[in-house]
Amino acid sequence: MNRIQEINTTVKDNLAVILYFSAPTCNVCHALKPKLFDAIETNFKEFKIISIDVSIEQDIAAHYSVFAIPTVLVFLDGREFLRKSRHMSVDEVVREIRRPYEIMLS
Repeated sequence: MNRIQEINTTVKDNLAVILYFSAPTCNVCHALKPKLFDAIETNFKEFKIISIDVSIEQDIAAHYSVFAIPTVLVFLDGREFLRKSRHMSVDEVVREIRRPYEIMLS
């Protein structure tokens, strides 16, 4: 199974998945990643987090139509729910996920 198939299976088999697209040369990506991952793990226990390095895995970025970094894709119940690129705050991402996430788990 290739990596795209693995990711698609993870998205299908889990209630909540985040794909985080970044690259080693992206300073914003490195500043955002630990804060975002920490906030997701603290607030949303069910989330699976998948990190994708677009410098190595361009095919995955292309498959998901990701052309800017950092990009966050949030999947809830197998469907893309949220897409954020470049300028985003951790609070903003958490705020946009919270209500639909809590409804799904209730």
